[in-house]
Amino acid sequence: EKSMLYIPHDVENRVFRAKGFRVLCLCYLGLSQLDRAHEYIEEAEKLEPNIDCSFLKFKIYLQKKDYSCAIGQIDAMTSCLDFSPDFLSLSAHEAISCQALPVATASLSKFLSFYIAGKTMPTTEVVVFRTLVTILTQDIGSETEALNFLLQAQSRASKLGTECFFGSGETGKREQNWFAVTSWNLGSRCGNAKKYELCSEFCRLASEFYGYMDTGEPGDSTMMICRSLILSVTAMVALEKQNKSTLTETQVKLAAELLVRAGKIMSSWLSDGRDCIMEPELIFMYTLNAFDIQGRLNNSAFQLLVVKTFAGSKSCNYNYLLQLGIFASQSPRSNPDVSTFALNECLSVMIASASPDYPTIALIIRKLIAISSVHKGDTEDEEAIQKMYKQAYRIMVGLKEGEYPTDEGKWLAMTAWNRAALPVRLGQFETAKKWLGIGLEIAEKVTGMDTYRACMEDYLAGFATKVSSAAG
Repeated sequence: EKSMLYIPHDVENRVFRAKGFRVLCLCYLGLSQLDRAHEYIEEAEKLEPNIDCSFLKFKIYLQKKDYSCAIGQIDAMTSCLDFSPDFLSLSAHEAISCQALPVATASLSKFLSFYIAGKTMPTTEVVVFRTLVTILTQDIGSETEALNFLLQAQSRASKLGTECFFGSGETGKREQNWFAVTSWNLGSRCGNAKKYELCSEFCRLASEFYGYMDTGEPGDSTMMICRSLILSVTAMVALEKQNKSTLTETQVKLAAELLVRAGKIMSSWLSDGRDCIMEPELIFMYTLNAFDIQGRLNNSAFQLLVVKTFAGSKSCNYNYLLQLGIFASQSPRSNPDVSTFALNECLSVMIASASPDYPTIALIIRKLIAISSVHKGDTEDEEAIQKMYKQAYRIMVGLKEGEYPTDEGKWLAMTAWNRAALPVRLGQFETAKKWLGIGLEIAEKVTGMDTYRACMEDYLAGFATKVSSAAG
């Protein structure tokens, strides 16, 4: 400081005085006397405004943890006549060392703008994007910003070409893999946190990045593309339920497009007998989503096709079929053909099991009867319903007491009996007699229906006599 007294205040010595003030600033920075350091750099800047002064002010703001001023100083640096992009890289390193992640992000964001302007830069663009995303993923609340930069990276890769953006050879492959895996991991993290909108976007991005690595041959990249597409649509539907809203027409079309891409991959696996390489629950998710989305597009034929295809795959089991059947019967856009097919397939598998789950079997039979009753149209439907009751009776034959749920057995007996009421009023006595007979047969197999059964037998005998007399 005393030596500064010997430097003249004339114009010729302005540069020397500015250098002296900058040296003093550095000294006080080292002593952590930040206010004194700031005073000296202000004096230096008055004498010789340049990038060195601007950068030292940036360091002071960082040390003071005044991040808003530090970010503002980044813009001030870029306006200096002797600015070079290296200072932005240096600023980012300084900010990272101070754990000032918002400042590091701002510095690297400004750094990226020079690539878009087409300027020659000291490091590759992909490294800057990777560093930015790495910084942001350290903060749980910064997923939206990370998504923004990943979207920019994907856009630049599409515009410049994968080799130009990511690099060639093994280096390029590693960069592609990093962006794909990072997008997938962020999607999984957001999904677990129920941030479904972000989850959907990250998974869709992951499918794009994995697509850059896809060679057209079956492999891990193809599998991850399929997984990412399916989970992206799953997250879209989950967001709809979470917000209690409805997907827009544009969103439905996007979901359909993503599922078409996933469906093509899965179709190639099925044709080659390789459907077992993907998790069964993921194939089930695809089937459920495809049914849902195609229902919104009024494509009932495709809904049935996709469920039949799933039923014929190695990934299918009775539990998945049951869920599909119930979903197809209860969703706002129900499809009785699909629900009937899925539940019948499920019933066949369960009956053939070494240890049948009779409560679930009873549930399926009740559901099938309910679906057929609601959508009943002609005599064939009436006969189909009778066959279901008779099938239930055949299942109950030979079972131990209580093995078939008693309440379900009573429900079958009473509803079959009550179905005779309408034919009786319409004078359709043969049809009525069939229903009465079915109700009585089932009642004979159900515990606790002795009193009902006796009344049924008496009524049926009297009804048969009445019908015979009327015929005579």
